[in-house]
Amino acid sequence: MADLDELLAKQDIIEVLHMYCRGVDRLDEELVRGIYHEDAYDDHGYWKGRGWDFAPFVVGRLREANDWTTHSITNALIELRGDKALCESQVMVHLKRRGAGPVLVDVMGARYVDRFSRRDGVWKIDERTVVLDWHKVESWGAESAPIPLDDFTTGQRDRGDAIYIMQEKLTLR
Repeated sequence: MADLDELLAKQDIIEVLHMYCRGVDRLDEELVRGIYHEDAYDDHGYWKGRGWDFAPFVVGRLREANDWTTHSITNALIELRGDKALCESQVMVHLKRRGAGPVLVDVMGARYVDRFSRRDGVWKIDERTVVLDWHKVESWGAESAPIPLDDFTTGQRDRGDAIYIMQEKLTLR
C-alpha cells in the first residue's frame, strides 16, 4: 500500500507542475496562484517574492510581452519525505515576442527546483527556484508548413481556449 500512496503523491505533484504550465500559457492567474500554498516563496530570477503575488505579475508580463508561450515539463524527479517533497523538473520554454518585424522566439532550457508540502491532503509548492540552464533567441522565417493549417483550432490565451470550452461543456462542439 505504501508504494501506491507514493505513486499517487508523485502523480499529484506532476499535475501541479502541469497546471502551472497551463496557467502561464493560458494567462490564467487563478490557476497559477493555485499551485502555491499561501505562504509560498518563488524565485524566478527577475522576480522574487510570494507565489500568490507572482501569479498576477507573470500573467501580466506574458500578456504584455508575448503573442504566445509554451511551457513543457520534461523530466521530473520527485523525492518524497512524508508530507514534504523535493522536486527537480526540467522545463522547455518558448516565448514568441510581440512586435513587428521578424518573428523572434526566446527558447530556454530551465529547471524548477521545488519544495512541496501536503497540507490538508493537497500538494502545493512551498518554495520554487528557477534555474536557467541556457537561453537562445531564434528568428523564424515565413516558410509555409508542409500541411494546411487553416482548419486547426487556434490556441487562445484566455478562458476562450479549447481546454476551457471542453471543461465547461465536456465537448468542443
